[in-house]
Amino acid sequence: MAGLIVLILLVLGIRGCLNARQEQAMQDYVTDANELVRQSNAGGRRLFRVLQGPGGQDQAVNTENALNGERVASSGLVDQARDLDVPDELSTAQRYLVETLELRRDGVAGVANAVPQALADQERRQGTNRVSQMMRVFSASDVIYLGRYVPSVEDALADEEVAAEEPVRNTFLPDVEWLDPTFVADQVAGIRIGGGDQDEPAAPGLHGSGLGTVTLGGVALVPGGSATVQLTGDLAFEVQVANQGDNTETDVNVRATVGDGGDAYENSETIDEIAAGETQTVSIPLDEQPPTGENVPIEVEVEPVPGEEMTDNNTATFTVIFTS
Repeated sequence: MAGLIVLILLVLGIRGCLNARQEQAMQDYVTDANELVRQSNAGGRRLFRVLQGPGGQDQAVNTENALNGERVASSGLVDQARDLDVPDELSTAQRYLVETLELRRDGVAGVANAVPQALADQERRQGTNRVSQMMRVFSASDVIYLGRYVPSVEDALADEEVAAEEPVRNTFLPDVEWLDPTFVADQVAGIRIGGGDQDEPAAPGLHGSGLGTVTLGGVALVPGGSATVQLTGDLAFEVQVANQGDNTETDVNVRATVGDGGDAYENSETIDEIAAGETQTVSIPLDEQPPTGENVPIEVEVEPVPGEEMTDNNTATFTVIFTS
């Protein structure tokens, strides 16, 4: 009888260990996959910044070099995804993850190949059309990721009753306007000939923008102070921006930088138009997970508008301790 009890306890102990290992493996997979997706999304933001860069003849080489760098990075993410340790319960999700990153890799390579042609003196239209076609590839990657990968992960975790980090839900394609061939052609033309408007003199009168209150996850951040913020899947900075000048301003860029040095993460959003004396709030998603349990420096900046001379109140720095 005693031997039977020992056997039962041994079986239960082994089963408990196996369940714990299975749960940890699923949690580790989701965490690792999220990191790859965050890196992919960050590469997407860099890519689209290049496609909306200042352009001009002297920037052509820099543009091509930047795109080739993103080509290499996106290819590396596919290799890393294939090397993940994948629990059987998440094998379907893994297939969708790899497919998502492969589409993004192919799209980035297509853009990198097409832009030099679009900037050349001949066959510009073919190159521009090719860039436009790659936008559909990026859109397809987002559809597979959000429509297939994320539900597969969530279903597997629910079936096994495993609590894990939520899948990242941000997309690679920043806006549906990039699916409009005319819009894409305008951006490519801007790379070729330069921004055009950027060197025009500012309108007469006072120009100025100011940074107002900044919150993160509902927690007000105090310049120079420290705050504690719990990490969630949809954290975003809510940044107030005031037009303190006499003119309506357009394309006002607001940037948030989390961390410092080589590990810093940056994201930005643009206010299309803000009237004189008006205050608007812009939301900047925190797409990459910062470290927890330590002081993380944060800088929020309203980039100066044309003609702005006083910029003392455009930038503020904060310290945040993130908790899980």
